[in-house]
Amino acid sequence: MKNIEKNNEEKILDATLRVIESHTISGTRISLIAKEADMLQSNVLYYYKTKEEILVAMQKRILDIFPKLREELRDNTEDTLESALEVFSKNEENLLKNFPEYNHAEMDFWVQSRTDEDTRTRFSQSYDLWRQEIRDVLVKYVPDLPDNLKEILPAQYVSMLEGFTIQYLIDENKIDMTEYFALSRQLILNMVKPYIK
Repeated sequence: MKNIEKNNEEKILDATLRVIESHTISGTRISLIAKEADMLQSNVLYYYKTKEEILVAMQKRILDIFPKLREELRDNTEDTLESALEVFSKNEENLLKNFPEYNHAEMDFWVQSRTDEDTRTRFSQSYDLWRQEIRDVLVKYVPDLPDNLKEILPAQYVSMLEGFTIQYLIDENKIDMTEYFALSRQLILNMVKPYIK
């Protein structure tokens, strides 16, 4: 029984992602989700009582997938600073090329965070985790890095990655993704170079 419920919840969230991709969050309706999931609306409401519950589950799913994908990439990387930093850009590249709907939904949730404190808090926690992962990489490979750079460089790298994502989603042909990410890594490497022994 639990597997069936889990499968139905996943089916509803998959349908929700497609509806958000087609209609944005503001245009998302439970009736559209039910139709997309090929379920009765009453069955959708059995698992999620409100549109808000579905959207919270969807945002959590989206925000949870990013660190999971980074972890998978990390398992197959060389033990170097450059390779460790590349995990973050490869993750963005993979999502942009293969799962753009996740980034579209993420941006839509970001807009919602302006007026919904819980959504904003989940985003804040996600960005904290992202910066902490980058900070951990820097501390591992550059232990003598000054504290101020341990704080600002992760934020800078996140800004470069997220900034590219926003631009790419608007017009994917304007900036070369490979070149952009390589230069972003190089800028971070240049900043830490004086502190590498």
